[in-house]
Amino acid sequence: MADWLKDKVAVVTGAGGGLGRTIVLAMAAEGAKVVVNDLGGSSTGEGASKRAADVVVDEVKSAGGEAVANYDSVTSMAGGENIIQTAVDTYGKLDILVTCAGILRDRMVFNMSEDEWDSVIATHLKGTFACAKPAAIVMRQQRSGRIITFTSTSGLYGNAGQANYSAAKSGIAGFTKVVALDLGRYGVTVNSVAPMAGTRMTLTEEVKAATKLRQERGVTRDGFGADAMPDLTELKPDDVAPVVVYLASDAASDINGQVIYSAGGVLSLVQPPRPIRTIHSTKRWTVEELIETVPGTLMAGVTNPAPPQ
Repeated sequence: MADWLKDKVAVVTGAGGGLGRTIVLAMAAEGAKVVVNDLGGSSTGEGASKRAADVVVDEVKSAGGEAVANYDSVTSMAGGENIIQTAVDTYGKLDILVTCAGILRDRMVFNMSEDEWDSVIATHLKGTFACAKPAAIVMRQQRSGRIITFTSTSGLYGNAGQANYSAAKSGIAGFTKVVALDLGRYGVTVNSVAPMAGTRMTLTEEVKAATKLRQERGVTRDGFGADAMPDLTELKPDDVAPVVVYLASDAASDINGQVIYSAGGVLSLVQPPRPIRTIHSTKRWTVEELIETVPGTLMAGVTNPAPPQ
């Protein structure tokens, strides 16, 4: 390793397993001192245990690195503040925040409960804000820092059965753009990663069944096409860690407000929705004109991603 993060202090949420764990290990290997945050709950958000975070801290220390555990929930402002304060109290500063914490409670929208909606939004979207706000205060005062959020292809393109998760991840992408503008003048960069990897959240039987059902019904996802959806069993969490370390380093000081898709050896710069086709009228459009004009112009070649059965 080249010590790209030497003397840096990082906080990684949801770091007790999956993507978070690999990011912690990669950052520690590059010289960072890391706060390993994990509530220790299940992939659906139930329960709590110190073991998940403790195991990762032990891994870092066994490899000669420095790390400390934190077990606060990201779903409250007090929890987020405690997570950031752990870094300041333990290591005296904060250079990097990576917000990986997340849960899944997939359900078709007509079956989704209020609790399933609220819990996913609270963990992903509010959890990102709850940690980013206190981190932003510290970084603004020191006029340096890196915040790396985690969005998802489900949030960028949509995914059947994930109204709660997709809404949260889409919100995180928008949040990232705004906070990058808020903090850029202070030397702080804010970017987001959209990972594709096999983890305990993405390799469940429920997720596999939903993927198979979408394929059988001909439901496609923008960004992949009908046959281009990657095989999650072939994509490892470790593949995502290098781009996070890069964005956290001084070498990425000019990258701000961007979303990067990472899957295996593939990295893509993902731009927000932009107009791809426009029709003009010298006056207000009438409904009749739209009925006649839109199919062959604005919507030419656009297919229904979920046609009626």
